[in-house]
Amino acid sequence: MADKAPLVSLLMTAYNREKYIGDAIESALNSTYRNFELLICDDCSTDATVSIARSFEEKDSRIRVYVNEVNLKQFQNRNKAASLAKGEYIYFADSDDTLLPDGLERLVATMNSFPGSSFGMNYRQSDKVFELSSKEAIHNHFFKKPFLTIGPGGTIMRRDFFLSIGGYPTKYEAVSDMYFNLKACCQSPIVLIPFEFMNYRVHEGQELNNPYSYLYNGYLYLTDALKELPLMLTEKELDWINRKCKRRFLVNCTRYFLRTRDFEKTRELVKRTGFGPRDVFLAIFN
Repeated sequence: MADKAPLVSLLMTAYNREKYIGDAIESALNSTYRNFELLICDDCSTDATVSIARSFEEKDSRIRVYVNEVNLKQFQNRNKAASLAKGEYIYFADSDDTLLPDGLERLVATMNSFPGSSFGMNYRQSDKVFELSSKEAIHNHFFKKPFLTIGPGGTIMRRDFFLSIGGYPTKYEAVSDMYFNLKACCQSPIVLIPFEFMNYRVHEGQELNNPYSYLYNGYLYLTDALKELPLMLTEKELDWINRKCKRRFLVNCTRYFLRTRDFEKTRELVKRTGFGPRDVFLAIFN
């Protein structure tokens, strides 16, 4: 890489990842892109995660390990890691995934080719890199095929941009990144990146194994986004999406009850979302 290659902050948040974090760190160190810092923010792990991370920190000055005093949870910890970063770009190198050797190098080269964009995302519906305007991205997501659902490990951003729009929200638990992706797209063109740059691991300790949380938070983040974000959609389009969201939630709640026969947890879904009779009406008469 050129001497003036921008500094990249690899942000690795961790909680009880002793089985995976060593491989994750090794993959960063094996990267063909050398101008990076690796910030590891541990969220009060009770296993050997911290000691493993410290063993790498002792050997490489690019690595810094931080241990939280209290458990912050996923997205607040990601925001903390970003606040400590110094790089031009930030990339969330998750502690249970691994970077491909040339992944970071290709990501930086791609983003440098689109200086007008501050936000890049993995996109598997094309075989070429391209950029979409905010309006095009939002419209395509809602009216063609949803694609703004990629987690932090599938994105790269300019650090100043991430901080300027307030980082990740924290109230939507595992789907906070979906609200963030919409918010980021409202503020910047998006670079869509077709190539793979990391290996994503699936295991029992992931948030995706909590479908109940996805049920109510998936409804909450989208209804809030429709009210709060400058989505560049017409009132008619917003109303259509809102009704579709309500119908999907009603169907999912019904399926959940029929599958589990758990009336109390189904009622809790309704309570958490404030889904009332008017919402049922809008859902049915869509």
